[in-house]
Amino acid sequence: MFSGLIAYCGVVVGVESRAGGIALKIRCEGVERERPEPKDSIAIDGVCLTATTIDGEVVAFDVVPETLACSTLGERVAGDRVNVEYALRLSDRIGGHIVYGHVDASARVLARGPEGQGERMRIETPASMAAMIAPKGFVAVDGVSLTIAAAGENAFEVALIPETLSRTTLGDRAPRSRVNLEADPLARYAHHILGTDRLTLRPSKDDQ
Repeated sequence: MFSGLIAYCGVVVGVESRAGGIALKIRCEGVERERPEPKDSIAIDGVCLTATTIDGEVVAFDVVPETLACSTLGERVAGDRVNVEYALRLSDRIGGHIVYGHVDASARVLARGPEGQGERMRIETPASMAAMIAPKGFVAVDGVSLTIAAAGENAFEVALIPETLSRTTLGDRAPRSRVNLEADPLARYAHHILGTDRLTLRPSKDDQ
C-alpha cells in the first residue's frame, strides 16, 4: 500500500522485451535509506511492481502484459524519469490517500497552464473511470495523490502546487503525453457494489 506522496524519483537505465512483457531496470533514489529487498513492492509512476533484483541503486522489475496494457510503462525508455514510492510501513503517516498501485487506465494530458503559484492540468477521463471521478475526490496521477479540482463529462482537472511540480515527473508531462490513473479505492468499491462495472468473462477451456 502507498500514500501517493512522492519522495523520490528514478531514471530508467534498461528496458528488455520478455515474452510479451518487459524487464525494467531503474536507478532509484532512496535505496540506501529505505533498504528495499527483492520481493518488496515499489510503485513506479503509480504502478505497484515487485523488485526482482537490487544492485546498488539499480532495481529490476518484471512488467507483465496486463500491466503494460493499462499503464504507460511500455512507453518508458532509457533516460526517462519516473516517480518512485516505496511501500508504506505500519508506522508511517498517510498524508495523501490510500493508493494500491493498481492502475485503472492511462490517459492523455489535454492541457496545462499557470494558476497562482502553480499550474492547472486537464486530463481526459477514460470511459471506464467516469463514474469514479468526482470533484474534491482523490485520484492518483502517475502515483501522485491529487484532489480533483473540477470534473466534466470527458475530462477532469487537478491543481499542481510548486512542490509537486518540482518533486515529481508531473512537471514534465506536456499536453498529449500520457499518465497513469488510479481511482480512489473507496470510489472503486462503491462503483463495483452498484454493479456498473461488472464484466462477463469469456469461459475458459477448463470451464467447459
